[in-house]
Amino acid sequence: MTVHRIMGIETEYGITVPGVRIMNAMASSTRLVNAYARHDVRGRQRNPKWDYSEEAPLRDARGFDMTRAEADPSQLTDDDMGMANVILTNGSRFYVDHAHPEYSSPEVTNPRDALLWDRAGVSIMARAAEYTLSDGVDLPIVLYKNNTDNKGASYGCHENYLMNRQTLFTSIVAWMTPFFISRQVFTGAGRLGVGQETKRLEFQISQRADFFEAEVGLETTFKRPIINTRDEPHCDPERFRRLHVIVGDANMSDTATFLKMGTTALVLSMLESGYLDDHDMTVVEPVRAMSRVSHDISLTQRLALAGGRNWTALEMQREFWRLAQEFCAREYGTDIDVETAEVLREWGSVLDRLEADPLECADILDWVAKYRLMDAYRRRDGLPWNAPALQAIDLQYADIRPERGLALRLEARGQLRRRVTDDAVEHARLHPPTDTRAFFRGECLRRFPDDIAAASWDSLVFDLPGRESLIRVPTIEPSRGTQAHVGALLDRATSAAHLIDLLGS
Repeated sequence: MTVHRIMGIETEYGITVPGVRIMNAMASSTRLVNAYARHDVRGRQRNPKWDYSEEAPLRDARGFDMTRAEADPSQLTDDDMGMANVILTNGSRFYVDHAHPEYSSPEVTNPRDALLWDRAGVSIMARAAEYTLSDGVDLPIVLYKNNTDNKGASYGCHENYLMNRQTLFTSIVAWMTPFFISRQVFTGAGRLGVGQETKRLEFQISQRADFFEAEVGLETTFKRPIINTRDEPHCDPERFRRLHVIVGDANMSDTATFLKMGTTALVLSMLESGYLDDHDMTVVEPVRAMSRVSHDISLTQRLALAGGRNWTALEMQREFWRLAQEFCAREYGTDIDVETAEVLREWGSVLDRLEADPLECADILDWVAKYRLMDAYRRRDGLPWNAPALQAIDLQYADIRPERGLALRLEARGQLRRRVTDDAVEHARLHPPTDTRAFFRGECLRRFPDDIAAASWDSLVFDLPGRESLIRVPTIEPSRGTQAHVGALLDRATSAAHLIDLLGS
């Protein structure tokens, strides 16, 4: 396996209501999700509930379960607290996660599709915000694909990767820690502010780096760890674990998202195969290193590694890239698949450009594009870095309104490279990927919306007329339920009841 594996992205969006001095974020997020449900989930008489029965958010990969008494309320994600929730025909989940609207993409099998269905989430959020204006409430909602309000709060963009259960968790910690610390050089979204409370206004690479306080842990909203230990695979736990990654920024750049998912998948493939066993890239002070990399826009800061080495984040990434090149050449030779070859090529090219001059990446990386905008404005008007105009640019870059968002305007001018088309994004907004179980989930919701009582990542619950009890259809295997597996069956089914009969025959 190379970059191909089950993966997905969950993104919490920043939300505000201009003109309202004290905003209730949960109420505004609920209004947003419900508006999308009313306007765009057409033809449904019922909205299926999210099925929490199989979720286990307190199960720790280190071999124990945290008790509910010990857990912070934010960790109890298996509680249905009555928050707005919509399961969409593209196989995704759009819901309120505490004080933020969140889009959880469907399961996909490669980084390009991860990017595509992530951008579908941006489209869904933008439409939802527009729909709130037709609700009779003259209070527009504005959404930002970012990670902090610069007042002490941070909200996540979480990646998920399914991996082999036999891979030792200690090995995951040993290798993914230096990788996550160093990959900020191309995944960072850029931030004007340093420290969780924004103690000073200086530009840094990542929006999330200053919010990490531990090396390993189960938490996601406080005492955030570089390696999250949640052990909730949403599939067969004997075969798989789900690596829940919370260190990434929410990216507007297609290339940053593509590389974020593709390079991580490649490193996981090397890790699973044992290819990295004879190497070592242990960072001496990982939590401190996370911030040091982010605070150094010159990319020259050296980090202390095991064995007395002192490497920059670029040098660390160059070593990961070199190992990946060797690994793929050994395993696949000239038979390497197109997607993996593209990730390797783009990864190497970005590192070359960053090494020559980071500003050369202004057309492909968020933090560089944002810095260039701010610095040009600052130099033109002679502004200090703490000028309110620059703070506005920091926020407006992530605005998802096409007419206001600076990243989207750069894309429209051809100054920020796109990797997917508007037509492809619109198709992904409405339809699921065809090569994972999300196809079965999404198509059942599209074809039989009123016969589905609940859904989750690993099952659908049908409520059929004339049947005394609900019928649960498990979807425990992520690579089944695809168009190839069930497409013909779905086409034959004249009703949900007929589908259940066909599945049982």
